[in-house]
Amino acid sequence: MKAGHSLVRVLAVAGKEWLQVRRDTRSLILALVAPALLIMLFGYALTVDVKNVGMAVYDQDHSTLSRRFVEEFSHTEYFSMRGHVQSYAEIDRLIDSERVAMALVIPPGFERRFKSGKSTDVQLVTDGSDATTATVAIGYASAIIMNFNLDLKVRELARAGIREPKMPVEIRSRIWYNPELRSKNFIIPGLIVLILAIISALIASLTISREWERGTMETLITTPVRGFELVLGKLIPYLIIGLFDVAATITLGYFVFDVPLKGSFVELGMVSLLFLAGTSSLGILISAATRVQVLSVQAAMVVTYLPSFILSGFIFPIKSMPVVVQAITYLIPAKYLIVLVKGIALKGVSVSLLWMQIVFLAVFALAVLAGSVRKLSMRLPEARS
Repeated sequence: MKAGHSLVRVLAVAGKEWLQVRRDTRSLILALVAPALLIMLFGYALTVDVKNVGMAVYDQDHSTLSRRFVEEFSHTEYFSMRGHVQSYAEIDRLIDSERVAMALVIPPGFERRFKSGKSTDVQLVTDGSDATTATVAIGYASAIIMNFNLDLKVRELARAGIREPKMPVEIRSRIWYNPELRSKNFIIPGLIVLILAIISALIASLTISREWERGTMETLITTPVRGFELVLGKLIPYLIIGLFDVAATITLGYFVFDVPLKGSFVELGMVSLLFLAGTSSLGILISAATRVQVLSVQAAMVVTYLPSFILSGFIFPIKSMPVVVQAITYLIPAKYLIVLVKGIALKGVSVSLLWMQIVFLAVFALAVLAGSVRKLSMRLPEARS
């Protein structure tokens, strides 16, 4: 009987909170529209694919072979030829003005040394201020140069009447789950998790502080509603809104960015609900602690945005971090949901294989929920009686 009364009070608080959300147009837009807009904006903007790297050529040989060598770089989408230069000073000027990120320097005697059977060096001058682009561009250039060398050797052997020798070990690589190596396929799932973490904590952080600022908390104190009933009741509307955001962002990822969904949508929704329970409870905990809406919003942004972006493995690999920082990442719930979303959406695996991440998410949700109830009950001792 008591459980029935408690459920009635929880639903009553949930109905009241839902009414407040509907009346607050700004919060409603933030909760329902912002995730879709952010996915569209950052989905197009964020990419780690390196293409059309600006390149200049300093050809000091001006031979047929050197021109053919340069053409190898022209016939790929990874480099964009910005013209020839006549000195290193011009290379410096082009790199400093960011018109090019790489310069190919071909020394004098390039063709003559090749015809005499000697090896020769070429130089790649790269702008290291963008380490990622420089590293990837050097990798692309090395692959092109390797293919060029192989082609020259095959032609040389053919002219000598020798058939192309077979390599003792040949590579037959096969990439699973993302054969085209599209960066969108791992950026969009991480972006969905990041947006859910921020939005859910942000809108939930207004709940208790709004009651205090409007003076309606005193009214709640006089009711039989207890602390955990108040927290659960306020949590329900934001979980429903969060599930809508999950469906909207995944749908956009599938139809707009062609991110595959090989696993179960229901399982994806269930693990997302568990994640939302933790992040929304975190927002309520912040709200109960600050009692001021502006301060709650600022605290929610700091607590969710930076840790989720930097320490979740979304952009930076966790295994490359120092051991102490790796230990801290266990406190970041986005880390576990990213693994779950990638596993379900890209690999099509069942959640039964990813039970460890679910356990961590459940522990986080229960701990934060208990913390928010305790924090609220300390402020509202009357609600516990």
